[in-house]
Amino acid sequence: MSPIVVDFDEDYLDLLNDSVHNNKTPYVVDPNTLRCDNVPLDPTVALTLCFLLVVIFLLAVPGNLLVGWVIGTSRQALTPSDVYLFHLTIADGLMALTLPFWAAEMIKGWIFGDAMCKFLNIVIEANFYTSILFLACISIDRYLVIVHASESLRSRQRMCSWILCLAVWALGGALALPSLFNDATKLPGSQRMICSENFDLGRASAWRRATRMFRHLFGFFFPLCVMVTCYSITIVRLLRTRGFRKHRAMKVIIAVVVAFLLCWAPYNVVMIVDTFMRADVITFDCPMRRSVTRALDITFSLALLHSCINPVLYAFVGEKFRSNMTLLLQRRARSERLSGSKLSRSTSQTSDTNGAVL
Repeated sequence: MSPIVVDFDEDYLDLLNDSVHNNKTPYVVDPNTLRCDNVPLDPTVALTLCFLLVVIFLLAVPGNLLVGWVIGTSRQALTPSDVYLFHLTIADGLMALTLPFWAAEMIKGWIFGDAMCKFLNIVIEANFYTSILFLACISIDRYLVIVHASESLRSRQRMCSWILCLAVWALGGALALPSLFNDATKLPGSQRMICSENFDLGRASAWRRATRMFRHLFGFFFPLCVMVTCYSITIVRLLRTRGFRKHRAMKVIIAVVVAFLLCWAPYNVVMIVDTFMRADVITFDCPMRRSVTRALDITFSLALLHSCINPVLYAFVGEKFRSNMTLLLQRRARSERLSGSKLSRSTSQTSDTNGAVL
């Protein structure tokens, strides 16, 4: 397309110069003329999302700490599912620890600098991947235990589970490296800072498509396919067995898949739409662009609820966890009573001794 050339008369140029150099009228930014991205959240929406993130933080951190404490202090040999669940609680707990920073950003903008912007994005991205991949590992282990149960297989699984955990953490860390492109930048026409992607190496669109492809593949579709496949075969095997426990196992399995879909499917659908819009596959205008951006913020906040649901689904629903937690609490209460009785006896003996000397 050829450039458009506009001829101005001298009077108009003089008027333009006067308006540039002698203009004393304050400049007011029209939100409709800003870029389609990076528009501040509506205050009501920002306050609601901030409250939601704080609630998730308050629920996820204690819940995952409790599950990790019960598993870590168990005197029984840990099964591979226990190992994966333990690492899952670490991933969900670390992800939850970043939420107060994002809650503060929604109210005051990003006030923590470039280094924290990169670091916290790496933490949340790495644990986003590892959390979902550990869910897939648990589904594979449940499939092997129920469908291919054997002692030799279980012993090999125990040896391989820790190696697989290291591989998941390494993969999650590698997939999170593009978060180094996040920077603290100012919104156009505002002093408000945001922490967002800034691909300044090569083509931004190519980097964004690559990172989105990995996020869709390893952060949703691959774990979902693994979970659906393993749990479908497991449910078929449970239907062929007799016993009352199979109904509880089937309910837990169905709850796991439904919770995963309800939490992560909306975010991934909106992110796919966002990717297509950035690639010009979908035609859009600025209102639609801003609506999709807001939908990404909202659906990602809702997806973080999964870090609260995981301890309930994998731990509190299970009879084994409840019995182990009861034993630990009873053991702790017993030790406190014993230490208290010893302390009272030593105190009384000291009092008697001191009284005899005096």
